Amino acid sequence: MSVECSIKGKTLVISGGTRGIGKAIVYEFAKAGANIAFTYNSNEDIAKDIVKDLEKKYNIKAKYYKLNILEPETYKDIFKQIDEDFSQIHFFISNAIISGRAVVGGYGKFMRLKPRGLNNIYTATVIAFVIGAQEAAKRMQKIGKGSIISISSTGNLVYIDNYAGHGTNKAAVEAMVRYGAVELGAMGIRVNAVSGGPIDTDALKAFVNYKEVKEKTEELSSLGRMGKPEDMAGACLFLCSEKANWITGQTLIIDGGTTFK
Repeated sequence: MSVECSIKGKTLVISGGTRGIGKAIVYEFAKAGANIAFTYNSNEDIAKDIVKDLEKKYNIKAKYYKLNILEPETYKDIFKQIDEDFSQIHFFISNAIISGRAVVGGYGKFMRLKPRGLNNIYTATVIAFVIGAQEAAKRMQKIGKGSIISISSTGNLVYIDNYAGHGTNKAAVEAMVRYGAVELGAMGIRVNAVSGGPIDTDALKAFVNYKEVKEKTEELSSLGRMGKPEDMAGACLFLCSEKANWITGQTLIIDGGTTFK
């Protein structure tokens, strides 16, 4: 069975599906024939346009739901809404991130880190993954299988300037992935992480040292370029397919070889 055949007709739930890596994943799965349930934070018009485009291009079912990732307990209500729109859930990808004022005190040099910013990053990275995965697993248990993924970053493996708050929380979510994989395996649910670094997105462009990171990545990568959101999307599609049935509790690194040098 091909990757696409094992995805077609199934349903993906993903947080943060309107831009960057999340948007690339949405389109990758829709192209393979999956139905899509994605969350957005503030711009409903963009979410609405994506739904129209997906349904027109790929003849699949797509729905959007508003989520403030800093209030992850609201996942429970969102999943109830998804239950009304989709009969089953097969894949869940925790992707949404925070930026701007929410990360003040969490994005910066070690001596400038503050509890509020660090706590916000932990909430959006680890707690949101846990609650979203719990809700997804309850649905997957009913069909006896499923695949759960957390998007991570190689910033927990190598030093990135001003990234201590994010990097340590990515390490934490990867540890949570391993625990989830052990405990959900009996339900037929696989849990993995896809770690990218660095990936050229709007979020990365917001970093004060974006130009430096881009140049350094291109220098370190044997492929001579930064990662693209589509690189991450392809990895997620593979991990959710039946080609990856024996893979769980792992972190798949998508970095163009940069962490080796």
